[in-house]
Amino acid sequence: MTDAVILAAGKAVRCHPLTLTRPKPLLEVAGIPLIEHTLASLPKEVRRVVIVVGHRGDALRQHLGQRFGSIALEYVEQKEQLGTADALACAEGHVRGNFLALNGDDIYDPQDLRSLLTEKRALLVREHEHPERFGVAALKGNRVVSLDEKPEKPKSRLVSIGAYLFSEDIFPLLRAAKRSPRGEYELPAAISEYCRTHEVRAVRAKGRWLPIAYPWDILDANAAVLDGMPGRIEGTVEKGATVKGKLILGKGSVVRAGTTIEGPVRIGKDCVIGPNAYLRDHVTLGDGCKAGASVELKNTVLFSGAKVPHLSYIGDSVIGSNANLGAGTITANLRHDGAGVKSSVCGVLVDSGRRKLGAIIGDNVHTGINTSIYPGRKIWPGKTTLPGEVVRKDVES
Repeated sequence: MTDAVILAAGKAVRCHPLTLTRPKPLLEVAGIPLIEHTLASLPKEVRRVVIVVGHRGDALRQHLGQRFGSIALEYVEQKEQLGTADALACAEGHVRGNFLALNGDDIYDPQDLRSLLTEKRALLVREHEHPERFGVAALKGNRVVSLDEKPEKPKSRLVSIGAYLFSEDIFPLLRAAKRSPRGEYELPAAISEYCRTHEVRAVRAKGRWLPIAYPWDILDANAAVLDGMPGRIEGTVEKGATVKGKLILGKGSVVRAGTTIEGPVRIGKDCVIGPNAYLRDHVTLGDGCKAGASVELKNTVLFSGAKVPHLSYIGDSVIGSNANLGAGTITANLRHDGAGVKSSVCGVLVDSGRRKLGAIIGDNVHTGINTSIYPGRKIWPGKTTLPGEVVRKDVES
């Protein structure tokens, strides 16, 4: 039997506004919270998981409870969000022997996690086109020599994907870690020190890895997960509705006449679609959502309770829980010059790498009728727009 530690304490400021009202591991991908994807991917040898909570930790406790299937759950609190090394150090005394340590906001392939258990100390690595966003691994053969966290000029594309097998002897190094230039106690630096005195093997990940660094990463992860899910219709599709491709339709949901669905599309429980709606290209709706009369949704995720009642186009967007978009709300998702859409993250414009990106809208937002939103713009939780308003900048206050 093996223990596991899941790091779920961070504030996730890069995912604002979605993480202002929830911990990042409760962001939904294909209608399932990230942390549930992680728990479901654990090897069967894992029977106990320690979850390190911090930012809005009570929400995680309430959502998961004390068990996930056959896995017992225990919670420890990181009182201050001082970095990933400090977060893992909080698990000292709560795990025994060798244990898995995982990010709580990534989706891993179960076989890759199982492959870690064949080693004594190891981490998963793979090549990534943007290594500067992660910890870059330096190897000597299959042995890890060091990790360089988010380097400006990466020496390779081989990155650590945030899944590790450690022994309890990692904890003294975590406690002795020094603050990074970013002011945090970072796990990659502690691992680099660990590699100087212990043999840590690199295991190359072969399956999917879906990290969520920014809100728009939810769209890519949602598409990848939907592609692998089987179709299932438990709700009602009225006569006169057209369904092409894969549809996952939850209990109590109804697809009204005149609606066209081009899958893969996932619709949760107790949703209302149509009449005359058009859903296409990896749309996901959480429970209790509405996409009403003459609404078009394209490659968009609606969290639970979100409503787009009528006459709107919402494309390449993420819409928070219980948001209500007034009639005629339109999300622009394409620049006239065809360049990648940029979005403000902590006051800095970040290239999303996406040619098409709509809006990121927080929980409980209400838009006035005929609101138009520029590509990549964000609206903070609980904010409103006026009828006919053009959202050119993020709405934070």
